[in-house]
Amino acid sequence: MTGRFAILVRHGAYHQKPDTPSALQPYALTDAGKVQAQEAGSEIADIARQEGFRLAPEILCSRQLRAWQTAALLGQSLGERLGSDFTITEDEALAERSVGALANLTLREIEQVIADDPRTAPLPRDWKSNSHHRLPVQGAESLMDAGERVAAFLEQKMADLNDRAGPNARIFVGHGASIRHAAHCLGVLSFDQIRQLSMHHARALVLKLDGNGTWTHHGGDWKQRRPLETATD
Repeated sequence: MTGRFAILVRHGAYHQKPDTPSALQPYALTDAGKVQAQEAGSEIADIARQEGFRLAPEILCSRQLRAWQTAALLGQSLGERLGSDFTITEDEALAERSVGALANLTLREIEQVIADDPRTAPLPRDWKSNSHHRLPVQGAESLMDAGERVAAFLEQKMADLNDRAGPNARIFVGHGASIRHAAHCLGVLSFDQIRQLSMHHARALVLKLDGNGTWTHHGGDWKQRRPLETATD
């Protein structure tokens, strides 16, 4: 087997504030989300055995509680299955798209803040799902900004796996929209597929990085988004 493998996991289900961009919400996993995270560890153990992956002992996740909990429960379950120890390292580079100063406000509150600001134009109707729109506030990113950030982080961390005798696979726990946009930036998804697809909670999606620097989808299923389905990531 040649190449290196990025095992991408979206966090488990969590106590998301309704009608609010997920972004930097600080809430914990639900009970269902905790079960999903534990099952992800078992799933990845099976994948590693079937594929002959040599897993890096460090699981990387964003700083959001839901991602850290997913990584911790996943790592515990994975370690029990493989008889290995895994550490968790948080990194802001794996975060979801930031809405900056408007973090944790509802959609209606965000739109009202912008409407009341004499410096800003009205928001486009699709501002939340528009890949290139960046809210006109301090610290805000577009979805594509977030995807480029995550893609650069994946490239950096996968480049570290350059010892033929060492690990050839690494686990990343992050967020659906920023991972999808990263996959586009890496050449794995077309732009149209970003909206057509989502990610299952706490299910492994494997990308392969060939020796020539080309990324491809290696294993695991994207979630097919239903027409008119509202994105929650």
